[in-house]
Amino acid sequence: MDIDPRTTLLDLLREDLHMTGTKKGCDHGQCGACTVLVNGRRINSCLTLAVMHDGDHVTTIEGLAKGADLHPVQAAFIEHDGLQCGYCTPGQICSAVALLDEVKAGAPSFVTSNLSILKGVDLTDEEIKERMSGNICRCGAYPGIVAAVRAVHEGTG
Repeated sequence: MDIDPRTTLLDLLREDLHMTGTKKGCDHGQCGACTVLVNGRRINSCLTLAVMHDGDHVTTIEGLAKGADLHPVQAAFIEHDGLQCGYCTPGQICSAVALLDEVKAGAPSFVTSNLSILKGVDLTDEEIKERMSGNICRCGAYPGIVAAVRAVHEGTG
């Protein structure tokens, strides 16, 4: 694509590619509504220029499902009522997908109690809340979000 070099990844996705699943919330990187996965890592798409990701693999909420089959995190959010109005949900889900990959890789968070055992992070509610803290839900669907992440991690969701 030929784009203005000042275009954010969020605006490219929404305005130029018409992928409107990714939401523009605060446009300052504070709410997480615009969270997408770039090469498997979560980022706030409002804070990065699109040209910085030439050749990168960008996954939005639209790219998580396999045809009619929802991604396990998407299905768990539905099953555990991890959404209310739904505005923040695409960013929450992308963040949760990355969170589970980070835990699987043994990456610690600020609240990880034992840094000497990086093979297995105990995914407590405190861990989930800390790792999802960059995504804000104004409706307060946090209990359902935590339950959804836990269910996918435990293989029950």
